[in-house]
Amino acid sequence: MSKERIGVYVCHCGSNIAGVVDVAEVARWASEALQDDGVVVARDYKFMCSSLGQELIEADIREQGLTRVVVAACSPHLHEHTFRKATERGGLNPYLCEMVSIREQVSWVHTDRHKATEKAKALVAGGVERVVHHEPLEPIRVPINEATLVVGGGIAGIQAALEIADSGYPVYLVEREPSIGGHMAQFDKTFPTLDCAACILTPKMVSVGDHPNITLLTWSEVEQVDGYVGNFEVTIRKKARYVNEELCTGCGICEEKCPKRVIDNVYEAGLGYRKAVYRPFPQAVPKYPVIDTKNCIYFERGKCKACQIFCPTKAIDFEQEDQIIQVKVGNIILATGYDLFDARRIPQLGYGRLANVFTSLEFERMCNAAGPTNGEIVLRDGVTKPQSVAIIHCVGSRDRNYNNYCSVICCMSSLKFAHLVKERTGAEVYNFYIDMRTAFKDYDEFYQKVLSEGTHFIRGRVAEVTDAARLPGEEGKLIVQCEDTFIGKQRRIPVDMVILSAGLEPRRDAKEVAKKFGISCSADSWFIEKHPKLDPVATMTEGIFIAGACQGPKDIPASVSQGAAAAARVLSHIQQKELSLEPVRASVIEEKCSGCRICNGLCPFNAIIFHEDRRVTEINPALCQGCGTCVAACPSGAITGTQFSNEQVLAQLEGLLKIPVNGSSARLPEPELA
Repeated sequence: MSKERIGVYVCHCGSNIAGVVDVAEVARWASEALQDDGVVVARDYKFMCSSLGQELIEADIREQGLTRVVVAACSPHLHEHTFRKATERGGLNPYLCEMVSIREQVSWVHTDRHKATEKAKALVAGGVERVVHHEPLEPIRVPINEATLVVGGGIAGIQAALEIADSGYPVYLVEREPSIGGHMAQFDKTFPTLDCAACILTPKMVSVGDHPNITLLTWSEVEQVDGYVGNFEVTIRKKARYVNEELCTGCGICEEKCPKRVIDNVYEAGLGYRKAVYRPFPQAVPKYPVIDTKNCIYFERGKCKACQIFCPTKAIDFEQEDQIIQVKVGNIILATGYDLFDARRIPQLGYGRLANVFTSLEFERMCNAAGPTNGEIVLRDGVTKPQSVAIIHCVGSRDRNYNNYCSVICCMSSLKFAHLVKERTGAEVYNFYIDMRTAFKDYDEFYQKVLSEGTHFIRGRVAEVTDAARLPGEEGKLIVQCEDTFIGKQRRIPVDMVILSAGLEPRRDAKEVAKKFGISCSADSWFIEKHPKLDPVATMTEGIFIAGACQGPKDIPASVSQGAAAAARVLSHIQQKELSLEPVRASVIEEKCSGCRICNGLCPFNAIIFHEDRRVTEINPALCQGCGTCVAACPSGAITGTQFSNEQVLAQLEGLLKIPVNGSSARLPEPELA
């Protein structure tokens, strides 16, 4: 008989568990069948996570003298912290509590009540056998560096940086482009209020550039991340601008005198030109230009230097080299944003083949007063105003051939385009949509406004955009071939211009960035949050947070909110001065380590170091996340995982097999532990 006194608590979780599992029977069985294993009390309760349920555990620990607790409920990911706290309040070490998931692993995946109940019994038995081998643990405490790294200078990164800096703490803001601002800097108006995007973004950009607590590193990229929460060491490459920022006044003479004009495929989306030395847009922060070495005549041929000759402050420096900057920070916020779906991937929609098919970003630049057409909505000839315009929703989104997910912003962007076309040209506008999704504050009101303006809405997926005329009135037009589900017919709509509302995709290097920072990506390559509902800004790597559209498609208000939320989480770390980390970590038994180094390259968190002088491996407990990869890989059994020792795992298997299989009880042979 076990010397431990174990309490078992089985949760109904309303009907989530009790609807499939006979919870009362599981508790009764545990109290009777597991007495010899140390179970002295077994209870079932409707909601164990409630205050009353927790108080039940606390009272039993004190009154029954419990030394171990097993809770059979939902996922440990959700409530392990809850029940550990209850165990601690009762007077036990919180790590002497074991959670068994009978919701996710039983009731949610089974329909047969009898079999589900038997499986729940087996899991409880495994938990009881396992908890006997638990050891009291203490959290690992690490100090928190007050500085924060924010990667990405779009609206989410800007908001996060300002929130932290305004609280009095230093921030390093890294942006790979020459200016902060992100995609929002390219927009003309923002839905649903039709604010000028530049008017609301520029003040925040200026605040970032002027803030005494923000070190702005544009035209820079993070190359390496070492360390752990509270003590990250980050290597940043600050690319050469070939402009001395201390001497440059941002006067723009270098741009004016530069003889080389190139198509601007980034900020102007290919519709406009820029010089080889340039600022992306007039309100750029910082104000300093950058030289595009791929197109600069001097870097191509060794001649020219017009920018250097005419610069009144002698700020042009062709000898400038990249700088490697190393910073120490306590927390990191990733706000790297999104890429636009490449509409060329859907050739039947005509983009790149038919002149007057535009992407949503091209149309944004066309509408902008500072854009290549000075805000005039015209065809590719730069002169002709369209008399009819088609706007196609969900290009690359909600499509199993490309991206299954909804890109969130496309419906509202398309409605905004319809309004702007009507307002500026008076053209007939046709919106081709699958479903209209206007879910947030004032969005549906904006939809109703666009409806009242006379925009035509056709529900159905567009099959093709072509210039092959078949019917009278189609000559010289683009014909949109579609299905109209409201009338149940195929239609051909001739128009002068087509706008493709392209969906949002993860950044092209999202997986590489995730690997660099030690976080994960979804199947679609969006960064994965710790919990999609309850912790949408944290990641599974402590101290690294995500904000904005790098986590998934979202609009500007949601990005701003998430940037502020990530900043709040970082500030909570900073103000605590030190952080308590989960002590479930791997450790090396040096006497057994052969120095084979097999584990060294396997750790996904770079927590393993090798001491050449002693020829042994050591695991940094602050970096280790307790995943167990090294434990499984070690051929000599020199690595153990706290709370996942051989004794604990084998004991749990022994308990799982206590339920009869084919009429007889299965027992494992006594293990020979290494």
